[in-house]
Amino acid sequence: MAIAMTALVLLLVSGTDAAAAEPPLTYLSAAETGKTIRRWDCCKPSGSWPGKADVKTSPVNACAKDGKTVLSDRNALNACQGGSSYICSNNQPWAVDANMSYGFAAAALMGKKESDWLCGCYALQFTSGFVKGKTHVVQVIDTAVSDGKSNVFDLLIPGGGVGLFNGCTSQFNAPGDGWGARYGGVSSKAECARLPADLRAGCNWRFDWFSNADNPTVSFRRVKCPTAITARTGCIRKVE
Repeated sequence: MAIAMTALVLLLVSGTDAAAAEPPLTYLSAAETGKTIRRWDCCKPSGSWPGKADVKTSPVNACAKDGKTVLSDRNALNACQGGSSYICSNNQPWAVDANMSYGFAAAALMGKKESDWLCGCYALQFTSGFVKGKTHVVQVIDTAVSDGKSNVFDLLIPGGGVGLFNGCTSQFNAPGDGWGARYGGVSSKAECARLPADLRAGCNWRFDWFSNADNPTVSFRRVKCPTAITARTGCIRKVE
């Protein structure tokens, strides 16, 4: 269970506009450790189904084949099961400044269940690799495959590999194994040009801000979701 704590705040200043400060980041739990992997399979996120989490808004937005049009039918079948519901293309990462970025993830957290983490936000401070010391704030919109031994965050990065399922072929006519290797994805920033234009920024993020780090470990804490993130998914929990 999350440990009740006095909220701590961190004021972040945008690297692109030094005069514009990001809203304070409010921490809601003690630090835990975990690991990251990555993927982008184009499938409808688990958090897009009604009743998956106790939310005060709607479930996570799911989109039509264009990746932009939000579907009004929350029960539309997942594209990875032959349906027409996909992840929205704006559920990709972006840099806030040199040391902070926002994005989305799937998760599997020890001692918790799907309804505990869906639509919740977590500040992931990387503890290994080229991004050690940087922080990536994610909203969990899907459920990851658990290894039963550790907390897992599956970072949603276009071009990061489709993994088990591939909805990208039906959505964007991607190769059978997605762009690049099925597990791991593209291997260079130049290969991001193979992706549809709407997905390239998130792919480029991996090679720019993220320094092409390969599954770095993290120290993570639950946080109040930044509005810049929930504006993309439309999902806010009743109790964060």
